[in-house]
Amino acid sequence: MTSDKLIHARNFSHLFSDEARRRKPSPIKTTMAYFQDPEVVFLGAGMPPSEIFPLKAMSIEVPRPPFVGGLARCEDTMVGTLSREQKDLTFDKDVPLARALQYGNSRGQSELLNFLKEHTRLFHHIPYKDWDIITTTGSTQSWDASLRIFCNKGDTVLLEEYTYSSSVEAAEAQGLNCVPMAMDDEGIIPEKLENLLENWTGVYPGTPMPKLLYTIPTGQNPTGCTLSDNRKPYIYSLAQKYDMIIIEDEPYYFLQMDPYCPQDQREAATNAEAKSNEAFIRSLSRSFLELDIDGRVVRLDSVSKTFAPGCRLGWIVGSRHLLDTYWNLHEVSIQSTCGFAQSIISGILNRWGQCGYVDWLKGLRQEYTLKRNWCLDHCHKYLPSKVVTVPPVSAGMFFMLHVDASKHPEFQTTFQGNKALLERYIYEKCVAAGVLLACGSWFKVKSPTSGVEKVNDNTTMSFRGTYASVPPDAMVKGLSILGETLKKEFKLI
Repeated sequence: MTSDKLIHARNFSHLFSDEARRRKPSPIKTTMAYFQDPEVVFLGAGMPPSEIFPLKAMSIEVPRPPFVGGLARCEDTMVGTLSREQKDLTFDKDVPLARALQYGNSRGQSELLNFLKEHTRLFHHIPYKDWDIITTTGSTQSWDASLRIFCNKGDTVLLEEYTYSSSVEAAEAQGLNCVPMAMDDEGIIPEKLENLLENWTGVYPGTPMPKLLYTIPTGQNPTGCTLSDNRKPYIYSLAQKYDMIIIEDEPYYFLQMDPYCPQDQREAATNAEAKSNEAFIRSLSRSFLELDIDGRVVRLDSVSKTFAPGCRLGWIVGSRHLLDTYWNLHEVSIQSTCGFAQSIISGILNRWGQCGYVDWLKGLRQEYTLKRNWCLDHCHKYLPSKVVTVPPVSAGMFFMLHVDASKHPEFQTTFQGNKALLERYIYEKCVAAGVLLACGSWFKVKSPTSGVEKVNDNTTMSFRGTYASVPPDAMVKGLSILGETLKKEFKLI
């Protein structure tokens, strides 16, 4: 579809919170368009003089594409200097520190935004014309801002039945109703979601219909599952029917891998780096953005998993109409994303170029594939299959262990048939033995209405582990201890 035939996003201001409706654009913000104009003497804002910023330049050394030998072992590097003044720049796409570290630019530095927009076009084909990007301090802040923009106290948000605990805590702290959506190994189950929405007043009497549908589609935290592309149109149509905004939180999007195969069935030559850039892009899951003919999808992106979480740099992709509202909020909250982070990340990305960054992302896939394979290989080696199930993982940083509580010899007696008690007991036994996993119950979204039937309530306990930053020897040790602990507690030895 050519740009002149693209549609425009709908106006969703009817879904804004009272706070968002009350907030007006900052008049001082309108003056920033003249800040770089050499013909204008700028007396309109209280800015400290950049010539006394205590930095004249910063030097960065980064791996040089195409990252031969793996990301952690790449010895070929490139050095760049980020200068304070525009006139001293040695690379024309750098952000001068005098501007990066100054007030203003709360939407993001133009050099970084231009790269990220081209990056978005490369990976996602958005069907409407007036989409845009705004930088953030990461997905957690983006989610908190989304709640403030769309929700009043007492409103309702939908979340996967197991989800990132901070997402729930942020919503509950604002007095919102958090309602779980049933899921399986392929993510949200659309048929069950439709049934929930159709029978809402009977299931949640007196609770408002949801405004937001929050999902972590790829490498979901904590389950590690990835929402099937086949289910996304169904879910999007439900968002249209019930007039919801979809918040698509994708920090693990570029940690997608080929399906897991047992070690004896694995091709030794499998190597993500061998794929062409085009093949790599085609292999990735489809974003809700590509289905979004209304402009009701807000995608949260971040460098926390592709660069480093301490950068505190992310961005939101959505309709310009919606992002203007985020901009208004940023003006009175975070002001802007850290200037150091924007300058450094922009400097790296623009030096690499789009092809170089894709090479980096392909390298990430390879690194995480090796870590995932090592972890699951040893799960199958050490964990007792009579009581433990390990779902395959094809994206992200996490794996889940499902343990059949009913097979514990004291489940009905000592633990009174209560899997929560047994979960806590097993957790403490594992920690005492020297291995720690997170309890699945920590991530479970609890229904706001007592008496509502629990989603997928059964005797299965779940524990979340990660393979992301655990050295191979430590992974073997930890899974060996875990296996021995479970065998002992379930009387399998």
